[in-house]
Amino acid sequence: MARIVIAGCGDVGTALGLRLAAEGHEVWGLKRNPHTLPKAIRPLAADLSRPESLTALPKGIDQLVYAAAAGGYTPENYHMAYVDGVRHVLALLAQRAEPLQRLVFVSSSSVYGQTAGEWVDEDSPADAQGFAPESLRTGEYCILQSGYSASVVRFAGIYGPGRTYLIRQVQSGQARCEPGLYTNRIHRDDCAGVLHHVLGLPEPAPIYLGVDSHPALQCEVLEWLAGVLECPAPVPATASDRDRNRARSNKRCRNQRLLASGWTPTYPDYRLGYRAVLDTL
Repeated sequence: MARIVIAGCGDVGTALGLRLAAEGHEVWGLKRNPHTLPKAIRPLAADLSRPESLTALPKGIDQLVYAAAAGGYTPENYHMAYVDGVRHVLALLAQRAEPLQRLVFVSSSSVYGQTAGEWVDEDSPADAQGFAPESLRTGEYCILQSGYSASVVRFAGIYGPGRTYLIRQVQSGQARCEPGLYTNRIHRDDCAGVLHHVLGLPEPAPIYLGVDSHPALQCEVLEWLAGVLECPAPVPATASDRDRNRARSNKRCRNQRLLASGWTPTYPDYRLGYRAVLDTL
């Protein structure tokens, strides 16, 4: 059984850790306050921004999943989470000469800047501008150049238990619908499944797009949710809504590389995923 550290063990990391622990692996969850983690995951109190605290990492690590989240939407927070934190972890691993067998970095599909509804995959240009995608790409580069067997997983919008933003927007009547705007998403449990799958691949690819199998128009998703929730249909987007959405990009993400590697999503489209979420509310 492997010794695995999940650095930045939040919602997705915890779901992954429980899967790994159930298989008999030794799993540590690294976060500033890890004492709320399930008992199956060993708490590891450390701060990725403070390299001296990382000496608490166990020795003889076999696999490491870097799943940190920025503490806020600022250049400083993103640089700390996806650049400084990555460098701090890699420096410690190098100092210890850890025989790491697998390293996985959780990134985002926001690194793609396409704005015309184009299909994108792992080989498409990832040149979105701004501090957030730039920090993510720097972290990806550091991971892929680390010398370890490393992979990057670029997740789209994550939803699931506790991640019910769209549902609340529809229920409150604040949802805005812009025709022609494509969105991409993946259920939290499928995120954990992707990471679990990549950790187990004998020869993983450097980059995977972690999305469900059906990118969908924003209006389609909101109108479907409104129908299921028996709420009024979403109102048209304003000019400022449209400008903000376009700046965020407009693309359709392919998951063919993951599917070809043997991964099967539990929730291949938003209808199945959101019905599962609604059943828990």
